[in-house]
Amino acid sequence: MSPNLPLISSSSFAKHNKAWDCWVTLHNRKVYNVTGFLDSHPGGGDVILPYAGKDITEIMADISSHEHSESAYEMLDEDMLVGYLATPEEEEEMLNNRHKTPVEVKLVDGKDEYDMYEFHDKLPAMEQLSIQTDYDADVKKHQFLDLKKPLLPQMLNAKFSKEFYLDQVHRPRHYGNGSAPLFGNFLEPLSLTPWWVVPLVWLPPNMYIFYVGFANQSPIISLSFWAFGLFVWTFVEYCLHRFLFHLDAYLPDHPYALTLHFLLHGVHHYLPMDGYRLVLPPTLFVVLAYPFYRLIFAIFPFYMACSGFAGGTLGYIMYDVTHYLLHHTRLPRYLQEVKKYHLEHHYKNYEMGFGVTSKFWDVIFDTTIDDTIHPRTR
Repeated sequence: MSPNLPLISSSSFAKHNKAWDCWVTLHNRKVYNVTGFLDSHPGGGDVILPYAGKDITEIMADISSHEHSESAYEMLDEDMLVGYLATPEEEEEMLNNRHKTPVEVKLVDGKDEYDMYEFHDKLPAMEQLSIQTDYDADVKKHQFLDLKKPLLPQMLNAKFSKEFYLDQVHRPRHYGNGSAPLFGNFLEPLSLTPWWVVPLVWLPPNMYIFYVGFANQSPIISLSFWAFGLFVWTFVEYCLHRFLFHLDAYLPDHPYALTLHFLLHGVHHYLPMDGYRLVLPPTLFVVLAYPFYRLIFAIFPFYMACSGFAGGTLGYIMYDVTHYLLHHTRLPRYLQEVKKYHLEHHYKNYEMGFGVTSKFWDVIFDTTIDDTIHPRTR
């Protein structure tokens, strides 16, 4: 097998749907050329041909048809694996680089050159951040969560320890096919929030609150409190990320506590490239923002509080949108360092680097990542 396996676009893969050119996929990810195996298949090539240019995950596991042994899967990987089906993000990357070197998944001895389950002193190449995790191999090796099944019931019924959970939930996986199921039922849409919901929902009330404060007091006082609120948000952002979202050491060793941690922030570290779980759902933001709202309006006169609260909530809106962009957008050069710093928090050392929009408070409290190495890699 070649040490370099290419990413293959869905349109290119679909063309290999003939008896003399038959390709199939597993989990809509691994691409196999089974042309030479058609005549050797125990059930005959006619059983395979209807799936030429299609995915065979379901039929391979169908007991009523014929449940395949583990050796069958091993044979596919060893003898017929020719590449990986590109995700939509990877296809866009390939289009953007059509005049450059093709994007490839580099392998060593049949395995990813960069082990996504471990922490390293360098980030992986950006194209590797969307390579889909092999679900079956993952759950077999780590005995953690099965990405093919709803995650919330698994967490609630889990028997693993807090130490095991924290170790596993911070090892990034990549679903590579939409969003992994959380509830697995009609509640699923409640767990998914597109990034644009944040400015769409919160910018209008934010602008109204700013207007109320600006129109009823001196512009200098209004803008001063607005700027102060924006600055205070950067500190709140740091504290929430460090002391609430990463309240790891103080978690009770109980499935309910671990599940709450998973829902609040663990799922983001477990699936860091899930585009629909990168921003706070509006209901969760209301819960987290309400204590700050009560505090600000209790301390300051009403119109000053309006200006300060408008600055703080604008900071939150900018934070959530920025967070999405850091994970999923090709940013201008001057923002590349911000993107790199946040991705290091995910792929290098999740115990450091809590600033998302900047590392100002990381510098103040000595939690910058810089050249620190995660304890697991020492």
